[in-house]
This record gives sequence, C-alpha cells and structure tokens, in this order.
Amino acid sequence: MPIAHLAAGAGPDDVAALIGRDGAVIVDAVAPEALLERIESELRPYLDATPTGPDAFSGDHTRRTGSLIARSPSCRELVMDPLALRTARTFLGHATNMQLHLTQAIAIGPGAAPQPIHRDQWAFDFFPFPAGYEVQCNTIWALTDFTEENGATRVVVGSNLKEDRLSFGPDDTEPAAMARGSVLFYSGSVYHGGGANRSDNVRLGLNITYNVAWLRQEENQYLSVPREVAETLPTDLLRLMGYDRGAYALGYIDDLRDPIEAVRPGIGSSGFGANT
Repeated sequence: MPIAHLAAGAGPDDVAALIGRDGAVIVDAVAPEALLERIESELRPYLDATPTGPDAFSGDHTRRTGSLIARSPSCRELVMDPLALRTARTFLGHATNMQLHLTQAIAIGPGAAPQPIHRDQWAFDFFPFPAGYEVQCNTIWALTDFTEENGATRVVVGSNLKEDRLSFGPDDTEPAAMARGSVLFYSGSVYHGGGANRSDNVRLGLNITYNVAWLRQEENQYLSVPREVAETLPTDLLRLMGYDRGAYALGYIDDLRDPIEAVRPGIGSSGFGANT
C-alpha cells in the first residue's frame, strides 16, 4: 500500500491519525522555497565538511550532519514548525511532556546502498515498549525531490502495528516519494530505511524528531548547542530542546529549580511538576 499524502493545510489530528494507522504520512508542499534556500546556504559548509558514515547502517555514501539548531538559524523554523509540533504533541499526548530528540541533515550520495530496515525506537537499547505505546514522532523534510531512484526513504506501511524484531527487505517497502518542501511524518515504531541512490544526484533531507521527555535524547542538545548560542534562543525552543522538566520529578536542577533557570534566570518555577 503506498504512503498516504495530505495536502498542505492538513490539520494535526488528521496527520496524527494517519501516523497511528499506517506508521507514516506525507504532507505536501509545507516549507516555502525561500526558507529551503536559506537552510541550504547555512548548512552547505557543514555538509561539505561532514565525512561519510563508517558502516552500512550510517551509510558509506551518506553524510549525516547534526547540530542544526546551532549551525542553521533557519532550521529552527522547521524544528518549531506549528504543524510538526501540534502533530507530535497529539501523537505523543499520552506522555506528560515531549522534547526534541534529533536534528540531522541526511545527504544520500550516488551509489549508496539501501539502509537496513529498522525501527528508530530500537535506539533505546532495543527496549520492548508495550504494543501501541509510541515514544517518537519523526519528520523528514525534503530539501531535494525524493524519488525511488535517488534514495527516498522506504517504509513498511502498517508495520507500526506489527511485532518487534522482525526482518524486512526492500520488496516489503514503499518509497516516500515527495517533492522538495514536503515532509514525511513517521513513528518510531514503523519499520523503514533510507533507499538506494541509483541516480547521479545527492538526496538531501532534514531529519527532525521528537520523543517523550522521560527518555534520553538521541542527539545531546545541551552539548550540540553551545551555551553562548543557547542564551540567544527563544524560551519555547529552549524548553523543547530539554531545558524543561520531563515529567513530575524529572530534570530539575539542584534545589528543585526549573531547568530553564540555567539559561533564563528568574523566569522558571520551583518545585516538582512539568511546565507544559
């Protein structure tokens, strides 16, 4: 079954419902061209300097460039995109709070082999989460067209409802074909992987993901974003990055102080309790 598409302007309830049903959905033509051009310009020096991956999973023809908040002010607009945030908060609404999990530009180069099919939630030490308990809501924003030929992400549609530790091959998957500026939403439980790039061009996407705030982040935002940069960021972005309580008694600093006090002294609350 192909991956469902929604038009720009789709609401978060519709997007979240399709993620829950199929594990993935594409929303077409969300990011404006001017924003994409700024992001490409800001990231280009870092993309060019990033080495290719050291193994088959990370991709020996693939460059993975992180720390997007620190390196690209324009990427912060996608991190805080209203549709992405409202969808993630809806999809992960069973948890007290959510946080930014990962920011990464993924450039799949010509000749890249298909990535092994996997679940992103396996990053949590392969913990067997209860069936139906979702811990991640993920996005991949297309900075180039995604085609079957150039390595579009491949998804086993509906596999979010299947058992853990299954094995799938490329024939079990559907390509997330979408135009530049579109965004693929997918769950941490759906089986997927980067496609093989049989074209002469690089496939570039931005992987921005969110997870329930009682779990550790894949990308350590406190170290990826230097203190001097963090001090310039809006409070709502800082809280999303993790300067917030993860749940009732998770993440406070010293004498039960609000984590935001580390970079915004005087605005936080004291004691236990989440701030969302």
